[in-house]
Amino acid sequence: MFARVDASTALAPNPGSPSPGPRTPGRNLHRFANPGRFLRQSGAVLPWLSLAALLFTTTGLVWGLFFAPADWQQGDAVRIIYIHVPAAWLASAGYFALAVCSAVSLIWRHPLADLAAAEIGPVGAGFTALCLATGSLWGRPMWGAWWVWDARLTSVLVLFFLYLGHVALVRAFDDPQRGYRAGAVLALIGVVNLPIIKFSVDWWNTLHQPASILLTGAPTMYLPMLWPLFVSAIGYSLCFAAIVIARTRAAVMERRIRALLMARAEAAQ
Repeated sequence: MFARVDASTALAPNPGSPSPGPRTPGRNLHRFANPGRFLRQSGAVLPWLSLAALLFTTTGLVWGLFFAPADWQQGDAVRIIYIHVPAAWLASAGYFALAVCSAVSLIWRHPLADLAAAEIGPVGAGFTALCLATGSLWGRPMWGAWWVWDARLTSVLVLFFLYLGHVALVRAFDDPQRGYRAGAVLALIGVVNLPIIKFSVDWWNTLHQPASILLTGAPTMYLPMLWPLFVSAIGYSLCFAAIVIARTRAAVMERRIRALLMARAEAAQ
């Protein structure tokens, strides 16, 4: 188990092994597979990341909920976008990060990628649940129903189930490696749902409004409403990253403690 490896020697080559060849992406990635190095670097970054997340999220929500103008059609009900839209963005972006970690795990057997993927799952599921809940609250006054089987809503619900499936699969096996492999395969298969979520409002005639922020054109939102939305989105993103890093640090330390206890038990026999 990599938890027993000393931080200073984890990646050192054997004395009799041939000199390594040119650097490859996998070899560069394994520079960061050392749990001691990860704990040191993440421990230095996490307090500042958490502080920035708190400042941006608080500023964006207070700005949007109390000071941004109301919409001329939807009135004050539109203020839920400062919670709903960043949560929707993180639901998809978090799953993409989960898929990237899964690909790194399958291709390069990166040990920290396994742990990161396992910890992204519950966090992504939480943000997706927040997206669905706030979307339902928004839909009731706008559409007259708490839920409709709209293409966008249905594909996000599928995303929520993919997150839950990944969480369950990772923890369903006695051998953690089998759980990581099964979860990684599911995560990569589920990536096909991300473009469906993104383009569902363009491909089908849906109740959900189209995107207000486009990469190929000017935003259709009123700028005094757009700026607090951007600040909230940055805050949510930083919150997501801080929570995942904190959970991954806890998982690394838990594995180290478990390995230490097992070594003591074996020595006592």
